[in-house]
Amino acid sequence: MSTTTAQILDDTSRRRLTIGFNNFAHAVDHYVMLIFPTVVIGLEAVYGRPYSELLALGTASFFAFGIFSLPAGWLADRWSRRYMMVAFYIGCGLSLAAAALSPNFVALAVSLFALGVFASIYHPVGTAIVVAAATNRGRTLAFNGVCGNLGVSLAAGITAALIAWIGWRGAFLVPALICVATGIAYFVMVPDDRSQKGGRNAAPEVRLALGIMIAVFALFILIGTTAGLVFNTITIALPKVIDERIGNSISLVAVGSIATGVFLCGAVAQLAVGRIIERYPAHLVFAFTGLMQFVGVVWVVYASGYALLAALAFAVAFIYAQVTVNDFVIARYTADAWRAR
Repeated sequence: MSTTTAQILDDTSRRRLTIGFNNFAHAVDHYVMLIFPTVVIGLEAVYGRPYSELLALGTASFFAFGIFSLPAGWLADRWSRRYMMVAFYIGCGLSLAAAALSPNFVALAVSLFALGVFASIYHPVGTAIVVAAATNRGRTLAFNGVCGNLGVSLAAGITAALIAWIGWRGAFLVPALICVATGIAYFVMVPDDRSQKGGRNAAPEVRLALGIMIAVFALFILIGTTAGLVFNTITIALPKVIDERIGNSISLVAVGSIATGVFLCGAVAQLAVGRIIERYPAHLVFAFTGLMQFVGVVWVVYASGYALLAALAFAVAFIYAQVTVNDFVIARYTADAWRAR
């Protein structure tokens, strides 16, 4: 085997390992953020408090999940994407452990806030790493999106099962141990990227005139805000929506299982759109998925009974499809040196 061939194989292995760890991180990211919305249904019975009051304990967590992505992206571009991902895994693990051991609601709220801070690292940092390492970008981003979707899908079902098995504290503690162990493995196995920092491309793949660039950026802020609101509303509220509008006194485990099935529909949509976006103009795919997302949300509002399941599956499919399209378009119009920011 020639030296060049060995280097190519080594580079391919490194890329696959890096993408693998960051695909798992995407699943973990969404899973850990959706533990509490399922736990809170069980806490209603434990503490005799209304759902709305208990759910408010997680408000700061979701705020941190969004706002702290800004410094996370800046640090990753200026310092090290690898070390930021190590911080993501270990920080999420320690925050989950703190939540599991919380003696009161104040400590639980603080732990959830810390969880949101560390969980905010993934999307600006992990996605930039996957884009840089990918060779087949559309399909790689689609599979990465599926991994995130699996995290969302499994959160309700696994959390409900853990609550039934070892209590609500165990629902936080088990993923905490997995996060810390994976963070240590990431540190040991994934190579340092700081030596590559100077080599990151400072030019986007597709250059735009200044006026068009400003318009595109403004539209993405608008779309990111509205689509993000829809995404978080659906993913956070879905177990409660099923419990109230389909429930008929079904168990928490059944609610979690139904929610998991609905979210898995998004995985199918993301795999499909990953191939579609490589064949058709990105702006047309983007417009279509956005329109179908709107149709799905309106259908959810007016559906009732078991028809609501079909409406939720349709809406979730296009909500998750648009996430993949967004990542693809951002990767095309931004330089690697700026991508995390």
